[in-house]
Amino acid sequence: MTGSSDIDCRSSFFGSSCRTRELFLRERKKERMKPSKVYFTSMKTTFEENLPQKLERLIRTAGIGEIDFKHKFAAVKIHFGEPGNLAFLRPNYAAVVVDVVGQLGGKAFLTDCNTLYVGGRKNALDHLDAAYKNGFSPFSTGCHVIIADGLKGTDEIAVPVEGEYVREAKIGRAVMDADVVISLNHFKGHEATGFGGALKNLGMGCGSRAGKMEMHSDGKPCVESELCIGCGRCRRVCAHDAITIADRKASIDHDKCVGCGRCVGVCPTDAVEPAFDTSNDSLNCKIAEYTKAVLQGRPHFHISLVVDVSPNCDCHAENDIPIVPNVGMFASFDPVALDVACADAVNRQPVVCGSQLDEMPHVHHDHFSDSAPGTNWRVAIEHAVKMGVGSDSYELITI
Repeated sequence: MTGSSDIDCRSSFFGSSCRTRELFLRERKKERMKPSKVYFTSMKTTFEENLPQKLERLIRTAGIGEIDFKHKFAAVKIHFGEPGNLAFLRPNYAAVVVDVVGQLGGKAFLTDCNTLYVGGRKNALDHLDAAYKNGFSPFSTGCHVIIADGLKGTDEIAVPVEGEYVREAKIGRAVMDADVVISLNHFKGHEATGFGGALKNLGMGCGSRAGKMEMHSDGKPCVESELCIGCGRCRRVCAHDAITIADRKASIDHDKCVGCGRCVGVCPTDAVEPAFDTSNDSLNCKIAEYTKAVLQGRPHFHISLVVDVSPNCDCHAENDIPIVPNVGMFASFDPVALDVACADAVNRQPVVCGSQLDEMPHVHHDHFSDSAPGTNWRVAIEHAVKMGVGSDSYELITI
């Protein structure tokens, strides 16, 4: 499982005279039903092997060397941490992945897309400042940081994805320009999706600002008039003549607006705001479809560290104490199986006393739903399986 798409498989089928289409489809179905291999190691160390060394052994045992990295660009998708948050993954882990990619002949870069909300990573310059302040510099990781959707979050590629919610996913250009995708995920809770793992890191994280708005919103952006200075940048970038300026204030005609989100990206005062009105279940499904868009047609590999399992996303400018003890490190070619394995591992853990989870009623028999009521992480899993992103069945291999 190195990420070859159904399109590639169909091409090989039509070029072969010895296999019928029915047999081909049957074999593909069997492949998808097979449990995916997920490799695991705990956070326990010895005098002979520290955590970075253990991570390298994990990803090599999981088969990262099966990918052809020779003269290839490898996008290592990671969350650099919102300024003020201290639960994000340490850059030492990223350095291990970058070093292994280099040894295998590839050129790695760390990447993420700008945020939709107002914060410390809403444009590429602020985002780079945040990454460097949190330790993700070329000197500490051995590679450069590229903000995938450009200066204002508008540098994107429309990727066809024939989903139930999304027809063209808006993905940061640098991610789509890469030959190989590696997700390095901090597995933690999330207030809207239940948890954040590989699917969240890839689907939401690789969406441009317009892509993030598509996932978060079923509506169209509006202008907060008190913040608007009437500069006209939103009007100039609008391709549908939906924005007018009157009395130095912008307004958006929703009959003309198509919800592309470019006005959100260019506004210097963050006066243009997305609706943030989609349901959590729809959000999870859209994330699964965006993940499909990111991964289809090229090799990919996924690593999740279940440490500092904070109840909320690393996009917060703070982090609460972990809801469960540290579990370990996981790796797989299958991001869906990886997320399920990590969720199962977390749900087997005791609750940390005094955490947000400890203060909530335990009615769902699921740590994530109890910590963030109203969320159901299984929706993303089920939809990702339906979209052919991966399998929800796994074989856990402990090393």
